[in-house]
Amino acid sequence: MSEHALILDCDGVLADTEKDGHLVAFNQVFEEAGYPFRWSEDEYADLLKVGGGKERMRHYLSLHPELELPGSDDLDSLLAEVHRRKSYDYQQIVNSGRIPGRPGVRRLVEDALDHGWRVAIASTSAVSSVEAVAVAVFGQATRDRLFGIYGGDIVQAKKPAPDIYLYALEQLGLRPDQAVVVEDSESGAKAAEAAGIKHIVTVSHFTVDDPFPAASVVVGDLGEPGAPAQVLAGEDVRDADGLISYESLQRILGDDA
Repeated sequence: MSEHALILDCDGVLADTEKDGHLVAFNQVFEEAGYPFRWSEDEYADLLKVGGGKERMRHYLSLHPELELPGSDDLDSLLAEVHRRKSYDYQQIVNSGRIPGRPGVRRLVEDALDHGWRVAIASTSAVSSVEAVAVAVFGQATRDRLFGIYGGDIVQAKKPAPDIYLYALEQLGLRPDQAVVVEDSESGAKAAEAAGIKHIVTVSHFTVDDPFPAASVVVGDLGEPGAPAQVLAGEDVRDADGLISYESLQRILGDDA
């Protein structure tokens, strides 16, 4: 096995789950609970700057002190319960097959695995939610080849803190210069940068205007045969077919790969 790893974020990288999954599930739970608000896409785009679902809800409530939700005298317990229900609804959406994988992500993962790289997912989402997305996007056979899935509250500080990527490296038994991260958001890219890991950014619905100054390359998506990746910034590391591939990972790591 190669002493290298590909580490992927989940939401926005494996699938466009923020817009079509998490936001939908949050608003379903708010409606079911009788809360007097729903999150618009514009509001949610701002809230995504905060890592973690419970943290986003806490931040939103801090911006709206006029909202007095039943049970908010024990806010930690309330947020945990709302998030549990939201995670359940989200997994039902994912399991329904309504959210397709993003272009090129399964191809890149299987390419890296076939060349002996370790592949892991590192996310701020609950592990059960990430598992559901991984199976939906990769299929069970490829999911079973992954080294690990790390997420949720496994670390104290969420992205843009580097903790989840440092934890993943520890589990993988590798140094930062032996890995490449795929991210889609500013906070995720900052987390990878702070962990000292080179990273590819594949922008998603909510992150097309985010800045990514430290990314090795920024693309619209990873590309599929006949539909090459569009380079938006950084070095053109695409292969001869215009795809982000195993060859691209080697180019990013240079002589270390």
